[in-house]
Amino acid sequence: MLGYFTITTNLLVAAVFTGVAVQAASFKSPWLIGGTLLSILLVGIVYALLLRGLRELTAGSALASFLLHQITPLLTTIFWLTFVRKGALKWRDPLLWALYPLGYFLYALARGSIEGHYPYPFINVTEVGLPRTLTDASLIATGFVIAGEALVWLDRRLATRKTV
Repeated sequence: MLGYFTITTNLLVAAVFTGVAVQAASFKSPWLIGGTLLSILLVGIVYALLLRGLRELTAGSALASFLLHQITPLLTTIFWLTFVRKGALKWRDPLLWALYPLGYFLYALARGSIEGHYPYPFINVTEVGLPRTLTDASLIATGFVIAGEALVWLDRRLATRKTV
């Protein structure tokens, strides 16, 4: 299961919010929560745009999919909007946050080449080829960074609204 970005990112959310719950200071970082939010939003958006409906899910699998792809991104967004200090994010942060999905992409390609199974159809080198896989990954990465910049903009906008 650790071959899926959905699973690793939901584990990241669980770890970060466990740290928040036990009031560990480093886990309350707007930078860490912002990057976690952006990553789980990537999970939800990619699922909605590229993966929904590709497999017929049974009751338990459908519930797990709903929780992992829709509820977790929604609740993380609500938490960020409601409880995270605004105005702390920097314009370079999305590039640093992008290291996580880039690392996952390299891991998924390496694991897929060894096992002969790729977790997602848009990075399945065997079926779509390396050029298409790299194009797909580049488009997703570009969308991730643009969404990250939008998150920084919103963070700054919300910070100025509260002080006015």
